[in-house]
Amino acid sequence: MRKILIVGAGQAGLQLALGLQARGYDVTVMSNRTADEIRGGRVMSTQCMFATALRHERDLGLNFWEDQAPRIEGLGVSVSAPGADGGEVARPIDWVGRLDGYAQSVDQRVKMAGWLETFAERGGKVVIHGVAVSDLDYFARAYDLVLVAAGKGEIVSMFRRDAARSPYDAPQRALAVSYVHGLGPRPEHPDFHAVRTNLVPGVGELFVMPTLTTSGPADILFWEGIPGGPLDVFQGVKDPAQHLRLTLDLMRRYTPWEYDRAVSVELTDAGGTLAGRYAPTVREPVGELPSGGLVLGVADVVVANDPITGQGSNNAAKCAASYLASVVERADRPFDREWMQDAFDRYWRHAAPVTKWTNAMLAPPPEHVLGLIGAAGALQPVADRFANGFDDPADYEQWFFDPERAGAYLAEVQAAAG
Repeated sequence: MRKILIVGAGQAGLQLALGLQARGYDVTVMSNRTADEIRGGRVMSTQCMFATALRHERDLGLNFWEDQAPRIEGLGVSVSAPGADGGEVARPIDWVGRLDGYAQSVDQRVKMAGWLETFAERGGKVVIHGVAVSDLDYFARAYDLVLVAAGKGEIVSMFRRDAARSPYDAPQRALAVSYVHGLGPRPEHPDFHAVRTNLVPGVGELFVMPTLTTSGPADILFWEGIPGGPLDVFQGVKDPAQHLRLTLDLMRRYTPWEYDRAVSVELTDAGGTLAGRYAPTVREPVGELPSGGLVLGVADVVVANDPITGQGSNNAAKCAASYLASVVERADRPFDREWMQDAFDRYWRHAAPVTKWTNAMLAPPPEHVLGLIGAAGALQPVADRFANGFDDPADYEQWFFDPERAGAYLAEVQAAAG
């Protein structure tokens, strides 16, 4: 039986561990926290998983919360425009696209704690230990394959930055998250849930998404601010109540339509806020230990995109599914450097379109993209196609990036609409 060590107990690490375990591999997971510590800790992320990523969980029988989490059936876009002479904020663009397959968000405190317990109950070995490179060098000698799925800390330094695939060397957004109860529905679609994307040109973005957290259904308020701008005010804020006040004050100023349904919200728990920033980075997939041993990076370790397009958990699920297939197909042959590179290249076919799209969304939109976003308000097929691109970002290549393709696509939709 081949022995595999997975460092990190997040979406990718645990999904891969449970998948390998089900196929008879001897799997050990190293986590720096117990399941109870994860469940009782601070929120770790925002997440909204679309149909393909959810299918990977279903394929492994890991969709434990599917009947409890809100079903997200749409994705909407609003654009904020300041009123003249400081007047009322306008909303010149406002629409919602319908998803072909529903999306869902489950607080990672719920999911990772539950999956870690399930892995252990099924006979998997769990080692609670913070891992440095020297620790990994010692442990790795006992395993046929070591996968690093912990995207923070010293061990990430083993994976060199891929400059050709990493156009940004500094954070492009300052991030601030609040998990809340008491948010009202958007009046435009009170009968179904949607992720709402609010664009504030030159300032940043507010994302609002339904989720399932430790205390039941809730919503996530997520500001992404351009560094140094008016949204970049959360650094150093330690008090959760102050964090929420800042969030709501900014909503009242820049997205009053979202603030109107948030006047009665309260934090889900004392750990329901998060703030930070990081530079989007693609890294080389193979890390070398001091002893010469090799480890393979997983998900955020090797492809860390800004969350502006909501792809982190989706990438993680797709990476775990891709690596699972690569490991199983390898059978009894060694997991050497060539195999590791090939496994990553296979995953990169999924991750490359995501990276291109995410990096594009961090920059000011070109004229033709503004035209597409505006046209979606009058042309429902455009809104729907934009929304479903969150599940399959490769589709944007066909109509979103190139002005000529965008123009031809709009002409086609307009002709079909009569």
